[in-house]
Amino acid sequence: MPGRFLFCFTLFMYQYGVSDSYRAVILMHGILSSQTSLNNIEQYIKQAHPGTETLNVNAFNDLDSLQPMWTQVTQISGVMKKFMDAHPQGVHMICYSQGGLICRGVLESLSSHNVHNFISLSSPQGGMYGVPNMVKPFVPNISSKYIYRVFYTPRGQNVSIANYWYDPYHLDLFKQPSLKVFLAQLNNQAPNPQGNAFKNNFLKIKNLIMIGGPDDGVITPWQSSHFGSFDEKGKIKEMEEQEYFVKDSFGLKTLANRGALQKYIIPGVKHTHWPHNQNVFKTYMEKWLD
Repeated sequence: MPGRFLFCFTLFMYQYGVSDSYRAVILMHGILSSQTSLNNIEQYIKQAHPGTETLNVNAFNDLDSLQPMWTQVTQISGVMKKFMDAHPQGVHMICYSQGGLICRGVLESLSSHNVHNFISLSSPQGGMYGVPNMVKPFVPNISSKYIYRVFYTPRGQNVSIANYWYDPYHLDLFKQPSLKVFLAQLNNQAPNPQGNAFKNNFLKIKNLIMIGGPDDGVITPWQSSHFGSFDEKGKIKEMEEQEYFVKDSFGLKTLANRGALQKYIIPGVKHTHWPHNQNVFKTYMEKWLD
């Protein structure tokens, strides 16, 4: 009889995910790359926490990553939701580069998500105002000063980077209701009928961990990885100075007030090296993957 009870109890624990195992982890790649770019991080996770289940998203790889952000978020959200539903104890996210904005889109738009810790790895959460060399072949050959003329149009918004282009000199266009710029909607800086839901959904996470550094070389400005941006004078406006932080438009200030924001500034790491740097993982990510 005791043996039968122990068997049933063990079966119950396994079925409902009640165990001492680590939470599962979702990994989301960046622009012009694929899930293989995060294979090293996936390996680091399994070495540090044996038995951890992972979802390394295999969608919108390479050139497909240039598709509109909402197109990507909608499809990827379905993939992630199935994984979340299979892990009712909750999951963590590690989302790299553009993938950090895709994950934020999922978090804000998916009311049933069960994400505990969201690690944003060198992601332009504050937007981009500079075209990386790897993206230049796919956008007009004009300077950042004038590219708004293309990006802030219905046609321009068909390219992912235009969806989070943050031109401090033309924020009126960025916030234009008819344009429905992806980042403006996530920030609740443009009219959004789901604005309250976006905020409530985002606030379901336990912690937001932001990782970036001055030697990144792609995220522009690099402070965008911590919700910084250029202002109209070309100087850096830090997260705490942003309109959406001051107004707590999507919950960032609330997270800060409850001690749920962690910012890491790490020098000496280039953008393409973040997912492969084991020291970055061991020092700044591993402890958040309980």
